[in-house]
Amino acid sequence: MALGLLGKKIGMTQIFDENGVMIPVTLVVAGPCPVVQKRDLEKDGYEAVQIGFDEKAEKRANRPENGHFAKAGVKPCRIVREVRGEETKDLEVGQTLDLGLFEDGERVDVIGTTKGRGFAGVLKRHNASPGPNSHGSMYHRKPGSMGGSSYPSRVFKGKKLPGQYGNSRVTARNLQIVGRDTEKNLLFVRGSIPGANNSYVLVRKRS
Repeated sequence: MALGLLGKKIGMTQIFDENGVMIPVTLVVAGPCPVVQKRDLEKDGYEAVQIGFDEKAEKRANRPENGHFAKAGVKPCRIVREVRGEETKDLEVGQTLDLGLFEDGERVDVIGTTKGRGFAGVLKRHNASPGPNSHGSMYHRKPGSMGGSSYPSRVFKGKKLPGQYGNSRVTARNLQIVGRDTEKNLLFVRGSIPGANNSYVLVRKRS
């Protein structure tokens, strides 16, 4: 996983470029992210840094958490993640990562958790086609045939059936940063990104 910033999705809006073309963008508050811990190849078997985001009061953290953050000399954070990359070698514990990590026009990957939609049927979950709506058809929103009867006497793997929909980790790849607001730590990412408003995301550099 390449180096990146933790952030919070604010919502979508639109901006206009110098030619007056409307660009749909998602606003992300990215950083500042303090480096809480550093992994090295000799001790941990891999190289990475642990970064935090969204400060919280010490009374909101338990004693092991407070000790972990105090050792790094940073305030407790609500969310902590590990990121890898060649750039991690030059980082030190206590250092803060900000929007200077990215440039306008740069392509990034955004990782988030999609909206949870609970238990859903095949029409909503897999965009299946419904059956006839006329009276007596007895087949409106059902999943359809299960496969063979006497042979193979089982449901084939991969059959699109009702079940849990959403609430999964998704990576939106190759999105473009069309603007930055360094004072408010805002990233303007072209297009949509996974997750509900105010959910946490990871904006990482393209590896």
